[in-house]
Amino acid sequence: MAGECSHENTGVDQIVPFSEVSKFHGHVCPGLTIGYMAARAGTQELCVDRDIDEELVTIVENDACGVDAVQVVTGCTIGKGNLIYRDYGKQAFTFICRDSGKAVRVVLKSDFNIENLDLELSELRPKVMSGTATESETLDFRTRMNCISEYMREMPAEEMFDIKHVNVEIPQKARIFNSVKCSKCGEMFAESRARMQNGEIVCISCYDEYTRGW
Repeated sequence: MAGECSHENTGVDQIVPFSEVSKFHGHVCPGLTIGYMAARAGTQELCVDRDIDEELVTIVENDACGVDAVQVVTGCTIGKGNLIYRDYGKQAFTFICRDSGKAVRVVLKSDFNIENLDLELSELRPKVMSGTATESETLDFRTRMNCISEYMREMPAEEMFDIKHVNVEIPQKARIFNSVKCSKCGEMFAESRARMQNGEIVCISCYDEYTRGW
């Protein structure tokens, strides 16, 4: 999967065009483009193809639009266990190749501001998000978002991101756990999430957690 390559000639770019990403996400926006560009930069730096069976692992530090792009470009998903979400609220993405043991962290630069690319957005965005924009204003907003996305996709990744190789502990591959039955709701769930309450097995949603405020 990994090996010697040039950054301009990796399989990922050829396999996953942005049109596939926007189709999956539902619309075009700068946030989606950030994830797309980050995934391209990370996989190019590692010289890897799109994941098939957990050869690639991605750690995302936000749950924003860009994560959808990361899933489509890298092939890493929560269902396969190789998309790991950490709720840090950062536009930061770490890509890990199991075969080589290499990892790359891609972080949006602190001075990169989408609205600096189009000053009209700061006026249109509140109207569109609040539902008070006119039809023409909404159309104008979407057109500007598309233009910004296109402009961003033509930018060198180094202008948008800080890209560096990092040392990380490679997560284990996903495990399959036995299922057990909750004594309260009767539903089956993974035994790794079981709780004991009054001597009976219960699921997390049925468990009455005891706390003293600590």
